[in-house]
Amino acid sequence: MIYLTKSIVSASRTLLPRTSYQLTPKPAWPSMRCFQSTAMAHKKIDFAQKQVSEAEMFPKEESSVETNKGNKKGSEKHAGKTSSLRRVAVEAQRSRQGFVKGRGSKRFVDPEVDTKTVTAYCAAETYNISTAARLVEAQGYELDPLQTGLYPQVIHVRTRDRPDEVKDTQEGDIFIFPSGTMVTWNVREREALHLVNRVLPAAAEGSHLDLLETEDLEYLEDSRRESSEVVGDTIILGTKAEHGSNDAPRETGTDETEQRHEIDTVLAKIAFSSGLARSTKLAILETLLSDYQHSTREIPIMLAKGDTKTLGRNDVPFTRSFILRKTGELLNIRAQLNLYSELTDSMPDIFWDSRHELGLGEYYDQVGRALDVGVRIKVLNEKIGFAQEIASVLRESLSEKHGLRLEWAIIALIAVEVALEFYRHWTDAEERKDPRSTESLLRQYLVKVVDGQK
Repeated sequence: MIYLTKSIVSASRTLLPRTSYQLTPKPAWPSMRCFQSTAMAHKKIDFAQKQVSEAEMFPKEESSVETNKGNKKGSEKHAGKTSSLRRVAVEAQRSRQGFVKGRGSKRFVDPEVDTKTVTAYCAAETYNISTAARLVEAQGYELDPLQTGLYPQVIHVRTRDRPDEVKDTQEGDIFIFPSGTMVTWNVREREALHLVNRVLPAAAEGSHLDLLETEDLEYLEDSRRESSEVVGDTIILGTKAEHGSNDAPRETGTDETEQRHEIDTVLAKIAFSSGLARSTKLAILETLLSDYQHSTREIPIMLAKGDTKTLGRNDVPFTRSFILRKTGELLNIRAQLNLYSELTDSMPDIFWDSRHELGLGEYYDQVGRALDVGVRIKVLNEKIGFAQEIASVLRESLSEKHGLRLEWAIIALIAVEVALEFYRHWTDAEERKDPRSTESLLRQYLVKVVDGQK
């Protein structure tokens, strides 16, 4: 019996595998014919099931590890996909916002964006447009290359291509206005100063190269925008074509549409340039008024002290010519501000005939608001008013001084007349007292004649 048990156990050990991936179906309970044999068989079956279950435990752990690895890979793929989607969303948001960041009054241009420069030069009171056009054309520039039809009111030329000298091979634009200003877009400073200092002075009236005023703004071109605007001190120039321009057939209207869109972009540049030229012209008048105030700043102090003999540090005589010269300077500044230029106009005449949808007047106003032109004009007029009061006081003082001189002259004449009359009466009295005087002798002679007749 013992042998039988050992044989069964050994047989079970040799027959059962150590590792199995298939579960053996649970056998039916055998009939209890032989207690010993059925018990051993039942133990055999339980041992086999235990081995099988232990064998199945390891593949499950491996499969769980593989599953975890797969989950990690899936999570990594999902994370990578999420980051890429986030990146796309950020780029989409950036494309929607463009180069402008922030909202409302806190909007600003992304400082990482590369910008170009637009510069205004004011070197004269006015430019003779026909003479300036002839001089510029003699330098090799083409007048009005896009045929905008604005030549009598503004001169538009483009810089010549110099890829070996200029890093940015894009052509620059130059606009010359009758107000004595020139505005350049993406033009080298050396070329601009050559035109201002060497070419245009022959067409200038009231040239003041010694008081050359310049003013700069940054600008960039945004191909995602149809309209333009000014954000801070940067001009956002929209270069996207209008949607309505796609209605024309491609075969016949593409070139014409592109040319029209380019003309609209140039008109926008002219609007911004006109606003910038207005600010530069105003800066010249501010400088002139500042110099005028510096030359007359001691007059109120001198009047307060009651000293009207000398003025300023150089002992300038308080004369009629000095007062007239200062009055003429002040009137010239006031006339240039309010009469002889378009500084105080809400919109220049050049934009009245333009299409309303271009919004050129709005561009002109945006530059004015960005550079505080309206406030500066108001302050300048107030300063001119104060200087006018000083000039009025000087004129009144001069008139009073002149009247005082006349009064003293009249008094002197009257005094001389009185002295002469007093002298005459004194001499008459002295003659009466002198017995040898002509009157006494005549009186004696008459007395003798009368006595002889008697």
